[in-house]
Amino acid sequence: MKPTIPPMLIYALRRLLQAIPVIILIMVGTFLLLKLTPGDTVDALVGDMGGADAAFIARLRAEYGLDQPVWVQLWRYMVKLATFDLGQSFVYEQPVATVLLDRLGTTLLLMATSLSLAFSIGITLGAFAARRAYSLTDNLISTLGLIFYATPSFFLSLMMMLLFSVKLGWLPVGGIKTIAGFYTGWDHVLDVARHLVMPTAALSLIYLSFYLRLMRSSVMQVADQDFVRTARAKGAGETRLMVHHIMRNALLPAVTLFGLQFSTLLGGSVVVETIFTLPGLGQLAYQSVIQRDMNTLMGIIFLCSIIVILVNFLTDLLYARLDSRIELS
Repeated sequence: MKPTIPPMLIYALRRLLQAIPVIILIMVGTFLLLKLTPGDTVDALVGDMGGADAAFIARLRAEYGLDQPVWVQLWRYMVKLATFDLGQSFVYEQPVATVLLDRLGTTLLLMATSLSLAFSIGITLGAFAARRAYSLTDNLISTLGLIFYATPSFFLSLMMMLLFSVKLGWLPVGGIKTIAGFYTGWDHVLDVARHLVMPTAALSLIYLSFYLRLMRSSVMQVADQDFVRTARAKGAGETRLMVHHIMRNALLPAVTLFGLQFSTLLGGSVVVETIFTLPGLGQLAYQSVIQRDMNTLMGIIFLCSIIVILVNFLTDLLYARLDSRIELS
């Protein structure tokens, strides 16, 4: 009897093969777009030095390989990328992989915390509002969600900074930890948590409104389905109906949105990390654009592409788990 390959493994291998050309197209397109922008690394370095003569600038371009045609530069970069060599950061004078790994933890912590809070609180409030549709409670929750949705993250960040840091002095104004604190153990954990309160709130409140509104409409739609009426006619209580019948099916659109929003959350973290001076990938991307550190910026895009593809893969698995009618193929 021949050993059978698990369907999950086949699905994972198929998604991996599909991801390779996607990442290649992203990297090639990003490389060409960056080359169309005015200025490069040498221009940024010369600007920081206050100017230089033409001969020195030419030597720098030759040293960094910027004197070659664009297609030659692209080919060299893609060959290195095939071996997972992200090159050297011109600004930090370190391998790009080292620079990214130093910043990755902060961004993942911020994103995981923000998205988890937005998802859990959003679906809870949405389901609560749906069960009391068109009541005062529903109107209040929906209005708050609309306010959070309409408020830009940078404005919310600045207002929280003004209130909780400047006026009340409850929370630190920025950074990821108290540099002069030298905390260890649980004191270090609590210090990091205090620094992440405002960035997490600023990033999660906007996305919370998405889940709130989506979950409200989804619960109301599922509650009118025939199988819910049948379960209610058989004597199922409202709690059992909500937990075992309505929520399981109403969660499907929210799970789909969870996977799609992960990529937009990466873009939102650039603003929040820059305002709160968090040493993450968002702030690093902003600095790389300003300083024309192309290798670092390309490395950030490559890493974020892999993370987004991985999250969407896990979202598909969760989707199939929630809905038994879906088969992974």
